[in-house]
Amino acid sequence: MSVPIPSPTAPAATPRLRDSWVALAGLSAVFLFEMLDNSVLNVALPTIGRDLDASTTMLQWVSGAYSVAFGGLMLLFGAVADRFGRRRTMLVGLTLLAVVSVVTVFVTTAEQLIVVRALMGVAAAMTTPGSMALAFRLFSVEDLRVRALTVISTAGLVGLAVGPTIGGFVLAVAPWQVLLVANAPIAAVAFVGVRTGIAADRPGDLHAHPVDVVGAVLGTATVVGVLVTPTLFVSGVDGWTTWGVTLATIVAAAGFWVRERSARHPLLDLRLIAQPLVASGLAYKAAAGLAMAGLSYMVTLQLQFAWEWSPVMAAVGTLPQVVVLLGSGRFVGPFVRRVGLDRAAWTSAAAVVAGLAVFAAGARFGYPFVLVALVLVAAGMRVVGVVAGTNVLTGLPADRTSIGAALVDTASEIATAVGVAATGTILAALVGGSITTTAWTPERISAFEGAVSIAGFVITAVAALLVGTGIVRARRASTSTPATTSTVQEPTDV
Repeated sequence: MSVPIPSPTAPAATPRLRDSWVALAGLSAVFLFEMLDNSVLNVALPTIGRDLDASTTMLQWVSGAYSVAFGGLMLLFGAVADRFGRRRTMLVGLTLLAVVSVVTVFVTTAEQLIVVRALMGVAAAMTTPGSMALAFRLFSVEDLRVRALTVISTAGLVGLAVGPTIGGFVLAVAPWQVLLVANAPIAAVAFVGVRTGIAADRPGDLHAHPVDVVGAVLGTATVVGVLVTPTLFVSGVDGWTTWGVTLATIVAAAGFWVRERSARHPLLDLRLIAQPLVASGLAYKAAAGLAMAGLSYMVTLQLQFAWEWSPVMAAVGTLPQVVVLLGSGRFVGPFVRRVGLDRAAWTSAAAVVAGLAVFAAGARFGYPFVLVALVLVAAGMRVVGVVAGTNVLTGLPADRTSIGAALVDTASEIATAVGVAATGTILAALVGGSITTTAWTPERISAFEGAVSIAGFVITAVAALLVGTGIVRARRASTSTPATTSTVQEPTDV
């Protein structure tokens, strides 16, 4: 377990957040680039599509390649970090991120950009699993743990929200490549904070078990296959190829399940996911990630393609989301303290799903519906990002918090990739031609808005099912361990 190092005689658990501000700054920067990368390109997709002559499917994967690599490799690098050092793995990932971000200036095709985005996802998978676990372990008091997770999740959520806004204003004065090159200085800040503020892992805190390479390969193949297969069906790829990938995905999924149940040292102990509190937190996090990704992708396309807003106007249109995320932070603690972690988790996840439903039902009727959707989703994400992760880490043994953090982010990133893939696949199937190059006639706009509505309702249904699953599992946890209900005190000293 890594600890803050303000002095040689400092206690393992610091009494105030400010005593670990260097470490928290570095960890916050990690979450900032993770979530910023999920959103910063959304408003630039039309520009990128025209500049690189990208098809609808290519444009989908410019956005989704990052999440696919991130989600597919999260558990592997979580296991690697537990064995070779969380801090060391994180620093290597930050170095990779800085290098790949600079390489963006040499990109000339959509295929090259997809590769760059995938490599950024690899860097994120190396840096993120240890960050939540380190923040959780910096403190021994639940109040301080929740507040620490609130701090770093705030950086991430702000990055997720301001990404489209920043992207829109940057595009008015600079090429889109700047949006990705900007990751380099963020990585530098994170590197300094982690390197300076967090001590190297002690050998006794690391596992000696070998990494389950077979399980990692099968798990990654399953995630990638699930996300690629729908695109192959819609894109008209040769039937034998499409069905071959489908069969390979099924075999990989079955092989992963068998491997993790039979391996002596599995990559993922499936019994952990079966823990009620863990299952509920993962379900809430997945629901929120699915809804947020789908909404962000659809809003930027709706504003710019259907309504012909400029990138700057589209950025202004997403500002309410930023305002809610920035202004509601002080209410998270009192809200969770008042209603409890369980109720805060399901109500916040439900708010995110409700926002997506509002967009699906009313976006074609005007911006007020988009505004309501953005506010609901922002308010829900502000809370669920903290309480869902706290539920998962609380429901695990103390020596499993690193894999728990990896599970939380894996659920979120896979859900994000599914949201983008599902939306892009439905749009490609229902709207003929490339959305970036084909002329936008009234009939085409009507078909596009109808496809957006269908995609929104499909994602809403899946997210609502996840929330329902989370509620059921959380109730099972409360009935089996009624004495462990968590409470959160209102912050008094940061």
